[in-house]
Amino acid sequence: QVQLVESGGGSVQAGGSLRLSCAASGRTFNPFAMDWYRLAPGKDRDLVARIMWITGNTNYTKSVEGRFTISRDRAKKTVYLQMDSLKPEDTAIYYCRADYAVRDYWGQGTQVTVSS
Repeated sequence: QVQLVESGGGSVQAGGSLRLSCAASGRTFNPFAMDWYRLAPGKDRDLVARIMWITGNTNYTKSVEGRFTISRDRAKKTVYLQMDSLKPEDTAIYYCRADYAVRDYWGQGTQVTVSS
């Protein structure tokens, strides 16, 4: 069983930065990939960034390219999302997801609020 715990959310002004962390617990942790999703009010939950666990290859949704950086520390079983140049439209609950291909695991989410 895998448990994911996000942290690092908060309130910032536009242009500011936050760093989210997602720590995994469980004896064995070897997902195919790790994702960050976000759920904004009135919208669907959308994929923000993905990192392949072994290779470290990354992908981003267009709206965050150049501003957000996903990374992972395999030894610590932790994935990060560095968010810079934040905009009010980045306000959402951010979730991490462990993709095991045949199933997935989700964290409980962390709130990010960006004020103008």
